[in-house]
Amino acid sequence: MTAQTLFYIIIAIIIINFIIDKALDAINAKHYNDPIPEALNDVYDTTEYKKSQAYKTVNYKFGLGTSLFSFALTLGFLLLDGFEYVDNIARSYSNNPIIIALIFFGIIMIASDIITTPFGYYKTFVIEEKFGFNKTTKKLFILDKLKGLVMMVLLGGGLIALIVWFYQVTGNQFWLYAWGIVTVFTVFMNMFYSKLIVPLFNKQTPLEDGELRTKISTYAESVSFNLEKIFIIDGSKRSTKANAYFSGFGSEKRVTLYDTLVNDLDDEEIVAVLAHEVGHYKKKHIIFNLVTSILLTGLTLFILSIFISNPLLSNAIGVEIPSFHVGLIAFGLLYSPISEITGLIMNYVSRVFEYQADDYAKNTYKPEPLITSLKKLSKNSLSNLTPHKAYVFMHYSHPTLLERIKNLKK
Repeated sequence: MTAQTLFYIIIAIIIINFIIDKALDAINAKHYNDPIPEALNDVYDTTEYKKSQAYKTVNYKFGLGTSLFSFALTLGFLLLDGFEYVDNIARSYSNNPIIIALIFFGIIMIASDIITTPFGYYKTFVIEEKFGFNKTTKKLFILDKLKGLVMMVLLGGGLIALIVWFYQVTGNQFWLYAWGIVTVFTVFMNMFYSKLIVPLFNKQTPLEDGELRTKISTYAESVSFNLEKIFIIDGSKRSTKANAYFSGFGSEKRVTLYDTLVNDLDDEEIVAVLAHEVGHYKKKHIIFNLVTSILLTGLTLFILSIFISNPLLSNAIGVEIPSFHVGLIAFGLLYSPISEITGLIMNYVSRVFEYQADDYAKNTYKPEPLITSLKKLSKNSLSNLTPHKAYVFMHYSHPTLLERIKNLKK
């Protein structure tokens, strides 16, 4: 196989992925005006349903525009040998492979962030603002960007530097060492993300003693679940949308409730949502997802180690001097169809897990408050109640609201 053939394969993958993705979006958009299923008639009134349809349509058009821009930019960058240009800039500063890789990825990541920032700004301050979701100030938007950039440089740069160093020292055996480092990093982040990273962006306060805390503690005791760390996060400073999540394990396990969730739901509904999260823990979903993620990372790194030394990878995207960092980009582009397949499988598993967590909440608490909480959360986020089955299959990590309610009523 020649570098040119590999280049055409990469171009074909990008085009096919784009066509499939946009075709699914278009099919899904055709169902925006479908009648609301009878079981969901109480989610929206007429005015709210029209608002949700308008929100979905605006986001669809915005997504189409941004995708077209990204698609054209990616193809143009490949066709005009953009990676060769960036690689030459990186090599003009150093002969050290680690320094070259850091400058190379730094230029691409920072340039990408600068280019996409106007889209993020428009999404936040025009679309989300128009529909009453946005609570972010311009100062906070900029601070979030800067903090994210610093984290990307420190964490991302550190991981890249280590992986390139392993490759320089161990050759094609680098994948074992890289896998070990990524595994340690992944476990560490799962354990301490809420403790170390979240405070950089949000304020977390322990849930105060009171009726809600008592109800939560009573439920936790009834299912023999040791839950001492319950936090409220100030999600309302960015958006009116509500959420809750479970993080960590062992002594570091905690439940975080968005203040918007606490404001939108009554105590019974909050406990039901919490019961769902406890279900994920009791059913070992968190451990399964962590182990699966680690195994998939190991498989990807192993496959990468087989091909990374082949100069065809670098040559395929127009770079004359073969290198690990350029080969990594080419491999990522070629590997994307496999990533799509593993993503589909993981989405399916995730939907199964959501049913199991719902069943756990239904059986250990009550189905009714979970049903009403799901309806309220869908209403408050102007969710799509009539998504197309193909779109759900490809993109949804959760079952649709209708499917979840049918399951809860069984």
